[in-house]
Amino acid sequence: MSVKIGLVGCGTVGGGCIDIIHKHAGDFLRHLGIDIELVRVCSLSRSEAEMHGAGDLFTDDFHDIIEDPEIDIVIELIGGTTIARTVVLEALRAGKSVVTANKALMATHGQEVMDLAEEVGRELAFGASVGGGIPIIGPLKHSLIANEIESVMGIVNGTTNFMLTSMAQEGMTYEESLANAQALGFAEADPSADVDGFDAAAKIAILASIAFNTRITLDDVYTKGITSITITDLEAARDMGYVVKLLAIAHRTETGIDVRVHPTMIPTTHQLATVNGVFNAIYVVGDFVGETMFFGEGAGAGAAASAVMGDVLEVARHIQQGIAPIVGCTCTDDLPIRTIETLSMKYYIRFSVADRPGVLASMAQIFADHNVSIHSMIQRGAKEDGSVDVIYVTHVALESAVREAIDQIALLPDVLHGEPSLIRVEE
Repeated sequence: MSVKIGLVGCGTVGGGCIDIIHKHAGDFLRHLGIDIELVRVCSLSRSEAEMHGAGDLFTDDFHDIIEDPEIDIVIELIGGTTIARTVVLEALRAGKSVVTANKALMATHGQEVMDLAEEVGRELAFGASVGGGIPIIGPLKHSLIANEIESVMGIVNGTTNFMLTSMAQEGMTYEESLANAQALGFAEADPSADVDGFDAAAKIAILASIAFNTRITLDDVYTKGITSITITDLEAARDMGYVVKLLAIAHRTETGIDVRVHPTMIPTTHQLATVNGVFNAIYVVGDFVGETMFFGEGAGAGAAASAVMGDVLEVARHIQQGIAPIVGCTCTDDLPIRTIETLSMKYYIRFSVADRPGVLASMAQIFADHNVSIHSMIQRGAKEDGSVDVIYVTHVALESAVREAIDQIALLPDVLHGEPSLIRVEE
């Protein structure tokens, strides 16, 4: 029995899926006994389908796929949460299984589409929504299911990792590294989803929901990007034995789920510290398996298409063998989400301050008044405007106390030159 597929969205990833089917469909049948056939491709222009040898399958109306009774699986690759949501919901209602790489959809409307899939008895697979070609969702839902997952932490955005690597290793400014990433095709013309951390936030919302069996949406994730990171911060981190990465972090704690995205200083000895360039890595700790790490290319047509087609083949196998849909949503718990203000950890704080007597004493008193203990303090050379960079690293402190101290220091008359920089430190 041939499992028929309709593809909605023929961009870089969709084109990669077509290429994989053309190249390996015979191998899938010979090696795996899975017979798949691409029968319709929906795109904005015929030329996109023609580029991949699928011009004869072209349609510009996704309803042609939804309403085709012969199509078993719909692949949604258009992205976003508006039309894509409509495609996914209508496909499920039409009795079709769905494979998607849409992280934004799953991080905002995941419960809605999973509930509908369960209601209509169809499968929803979204392995490519996090990590591109890195197989992380499958292991969390299958291989590691015997564990209580304690934490998920990773570099899940290749653009920002490439930029931070360029800044640290080549001395580029933020602006220079962004321009370089855009010139090489690693960053979009509007890079805000990457550099402001929202792409990573959607991904950690999905991973945390699966890992902790509780519903976490994009709005639950504290998010801060890399736009305020400077070469000074990266050099100071290096001198102290750390590197700076944009990390997506989710921890299970006694008081709830701690889930966040922000620039983070980690020791150079940490497994994630050597993950550079456009590569991603996801570090998972389970109560029985211990520490595991998944590493690979997190983006690109080939890596993402590989993950999409992995899901397609798994769903097609279930259809051919008459296997009931695999459980999609395991969010049976309702664990509280910890706010960022309740976090306790070490902090790196850089101030650009007026270079005059009494400033450091005033700042030290404010930290003491807020019960923030200083582990070390470094002062860097004077600038033309009469300011110096003063860098503090705290002992473990309460986030709300650290923020209150920074806010009070900002009120000191004629002291600060520019916004302070705060980077959290994970040991």
